Amino acid sequence: MEVLSTVPSAIFLLFLCSFSILKISCESSSQLIQITSAERRIDLTSPIVRAYLTLKVENVGTSPASEILLAFPPTQAEHIALLRAASVEGKRKKRTTVELSINPTESPDAPNGATLFSISLLNPLKNRESATLEVLLILTHSLEPFPAEITQSESQFVYYRDSALMLSPYHVKEQTTYIKTPTTKVESYTRVDPTVRSGTEIKYGYYQERPPYSFSPIVVHFENNHPFAVIEELVREVEVSHWGSLQITELYQLFHAGARHGGGFSRVEYQSRQSTSGVSSFKHLLAILPPRVESVYYRDEIGNISSSHLRTDAQKSQLEIEPRYPLFGGWRATFTIGYRVPLQDFLFEASDGRRYLNFSFGCPLHETSVKKLIVKVVLPEGSKYASAIIPFPVEQHVEVSYSYLDIVGRTVVVLEKENVVPEHNVAFQVYYKFNQISMLAEPLMLTSAFFLLFITCIAYLHIDLSVHKS
Repeated sequence: MEVLSTVPSAIFLLFLCSFSILKISCESSSQLIQITSAERRIDLTSPIVRAYLTLKVENVGTSPASEILLAFPPTQAEHIALLRAASVEGKRKKRTTVELSINPTESPDAPNGATLFSISLLNPLKNRESATLEVLLILTHSLEPFPAEITQSESQFVYYRDSALMLSPYHVKEQTTYIKTPTTKVESYTRVDPTVRSGTEIKYGYYQERPPYSFSPIVVHFENNHPFAVIEELVREVEVSHWGSLQITELYQLFHAGARHGGGFSRVEYQSRQSTSGVSSFKHLLAILPPRVESVYYRDEIGNISSSHLRTDAQKSQLEIEPRYPLFGGWRATFTIGYRVPLQDFLFEASDGRRYLNFSFGCPLHETSVKKLIVKVVLPEGSKYASAIIPFPVEQHVEVSYSYLDIVGRTVVVLEKENVVPEHNVAFQVYYKFNQISMLAEPLMLTSAFFLLFITCIAYLHIDLSVHKS
């Protein structure tokens, strides 16, 4: 009987534990967290859309919460170029921010097509504790030209599609959305009361007590004549020479992604009416280069282009380039920029004896997006164990290339990334081991070649190869 009485007790205890685990698992993060206030500021003044989110979150559950989820509709998720999150503490002068890690995740509660990202908190939120988060969202190719084709004398108008309510897996107590346009010329915009427009800003909200995954689609049709400069492919080659310099060569495939140009092109009208003719086209680009650049050149398939201006100072160098012809919507241009910089500014020695190159990733052209970026770091012959460290995910592999007088080839570290924006212009490092004796390989080879040539000439001059009678 004691055994029989023990069995039901064990079964009851097992059931109780299972029920507790089920209860904890069912208490998902959407039930643990609520957003007490949310503010979105969406900047549409350039072809690259930047959204700044300020969220105040609170734990209303019984168990600690170690992550906060962000949700995005599929139309935005496929155009995300960069997503950053930071925790904010204090106000004004005592305000401090700490960057948080953010990674894609999944949730069974998410509606079809919604993409979720998880923000890992430094310290889990306990019951009734709150935290303030700041999120930066950057979208590319999210502005749709309408009409899709314009003439030389017409302005460019675009559509932007979003939601007046922030898509979130949590209950939102109070939220506001601000949309900033480049000019006051707004053809139309969706009204979701309360909606207020003032100058170049459209305000949606305040909206209160919205359940999880609330969505209210909006469309804004406005004028945007900013150059839609898109680099379809950019190949940057950084060649390291231990003899004192870095040689950088950049090959650009440029495309105007705005409304296509329709009709003919009049050079006379374009030159005489610059304020109204071809306002969405561009004929100047600004490249931000490192300081102390030397031997700068800019050329295309035809040859060198002299219509460029270089300004240098102690912090940076600015190269203003002008293509051979102005670029309208749908037009393309291919060109190359090259320059040389001192080696001591970018090559250093680590504590473990390895050398490392500290250079900038991304595109030097101001306010442009890159569909595909390839960075090739060509190390000196004899380099070994090369590896790259970069603060965001990229595809990387190692190749071998051959140049003049190379015997075993040079190690090439290749980094590839798609959908690159100016915020990706951060420093990255390439570590490698190198033996100083390897620098003597090419001089010894040249010395040996000249020595053999000299010996051959002496032998040829002292040998009598004439034919005569004995």
